Amino acid sequence: MDTNKNSYTLIYTIVMVVIIAFMLSFVSNALRDRQIANVELDQKRQIINALNTPTHPLNITGNAAARRDRIEYLYKTLITGGLVVNANGEILSELKEDAFEINIAQEMSRPMSERRLPVFIANVNGQTKYILALRGSGLWGPIWGHIALNEDLNTIFGAFFGHAAETPGLGSQIAEDDFQNEFIGKPIRNARGEFVSVAVLKAGSRADGRAQVDALTGGTITSKSVGAMLFDSMSQYDNFLQQRILTKGGTEE
Repeated sequence: MDTNKNSYTLIYTIVMVVIIAFMLSFVSNALRDRQIANVELDQKRQIINALNTPTHPLNITGNAAARRDRIEYLYKTLITGGLVVNANGEILSELKEDAFEINIAQEMSRPMSERRLPVFIANVNGQTKYILALRGSGLWGPIWGHIALNEDLNTIFGAFFGHAAETPGLGSQIAEDDFQNEFIGKPIRNARGEFVSVAVLKAGSRADGRAQVDALTGGTITSKSVGAMLFDSMSQYDNFLQQRILTKGGTEE
């Protein structure tokens, strides 16, 4: 074949594209199981990080295998159960595996009446904690997280937030312990027992009838987005939480 002809260039290009596409497809399929395992491991890490425990997975040293084993161990020992509920408070499943399979990003795109919401139940030092999934929009992309409630279903035991593309050194600080720890001990209900969430406001501002934390300096918009995410996400669980509170006989432990 005459290599100077345009037909040769076209055929060569087509062959190379087919070969490269085949190789990429092969590699993708070969790594699919590992990619799924990594996504699942990160989800378990996020759930655990909502628990205010001294054994923080992010502080685990060692190689990747050691970190993976530690996270798996913590998830298995701390997360004792799970539920799938809807916005009416109805329990759709009582299997931890079903709760883990819920993709909260996909659920948030559905009408409220069709959403399935995961609840993870943890045991920390003999006390029951309820972990709820969060999802919202930040300044530059999605933000997400989990919030852990004490057995009274009112005060926050721990919080974890993550983001896709918030501004480094500013809004990105929502993923740091200093900001997340500010939520510990904050009530999500007012004196009348009504759900009001937790306000995230600039230092010096005041929220009537609500607990609050200070917004990040230089990250005001992202901070407000966290506040909106908390309200929008947790309000979906309110009927479920109210029913649990009534079952337990009140909000007092």
